[in-house]
Amino acid sequence: MGMIETRVLKQFLVVAEELNFHRAALRLHMSQPPLSVAIRQLEEKLGLTLFIRDRGGVQLTPAGGSFVQTADAMLQALNDGIGQARNIAGGKAGKLTLSSVSLAAYQTLLEPLRQFRQNYPQVELVIKEMPSALQIQALQRGETDLAFVRKPALMPQEIASALFLTEEIQVALPAQHRLAAEKTIDLGQLAQEDFVFTPERLGDGYYHQLLGLCIQAGFYPKIVQEAAQLSTLIALVSCGFGVALVPESLAGQTFNDRVRFLPLQTGSHSACVELFMLQRAGPASPLLVNFLTLLNSECISTNNKDSRT
Repeated sequence: MGMIETRVLKQFLVVAEELNFHRAALRLHMSQPPLSVAIRQLEEKLGLTLFIRDRGGVQLTPAGGSFVQTADAMLQALNDGIGQARNIAGGKAGKLTLSSVSLAAYQTLLEPLRQFRQNYPQVELVIKEMPSALQIQALQRGETDLAFVRKPALMPQEIASALFLTEEIQVALPAQHRLAAEKTIDLGQLAQEDFVFTPERLGDGYYHQLLGLCIQAGFYPKIVQEAAQLSTLIALVSCGFGVALVPESLAGQTFNDRVRFLPLQTGSHSACVELFMLQRAGPASPLLVNFLTLLNSECISTNNKDSRT
């Protein structure tokens, strides 16, 4: 059996509703003979008699009554499929996967996520928190669409990057530390201290940036413990394992009375850490374009607020 045209299915349903070829032809804005021919050809293609035609009028056969449901379901499924395809093409449906380090720390990222979920309820939005190195691997494998990472030592060629934000690096100290009462701290004062770091394999660029700060201050840090998650790193500091260098955003969202966060005594840009936005090179999907539009609007709004304060 060959393909049945949607036009013929629609004609069949109108005849089934009217049970009169003349009235059906009027509704379809066509003459009656071509309509009768189309229904006959449909019956031949199906190998079924759909209508009983006699002087008393037109009646559906049991097979015709059953096929009404089939034809209606086929047309509805087609319309639904076309609507879904149009939504996907317009970035209103589908799946968008984002990844980030310490997501809760960045309001400029959280607010667009909230707006996107509200504006595009048909989109499946997947959010993952993971270290920078694992995000880049996920991006390369196509497992995430947009990643927010610390700058890697080497950026893969197939990935496009843009600076998302810059923040200061602070020192996390146990609350009972001899320097905890200070307002700021010179990194050189910590030359003899034990340090807690995130592992190099989870973010080599970030790791070597912090290492470089210590070397510039005249010492190589004695790393006694590593923690994959920054929240674990802070917990280790609170327990007295050592001190740590952390982004300012982490200090702002941490509520632990056993830890103190102190700014570094330097105005150098080298005492800042950057967060980069990464995506696969090439044209972005409509879904990603819609999210980036919201993200850019939030960044512009945040910058304008900052300029007024």
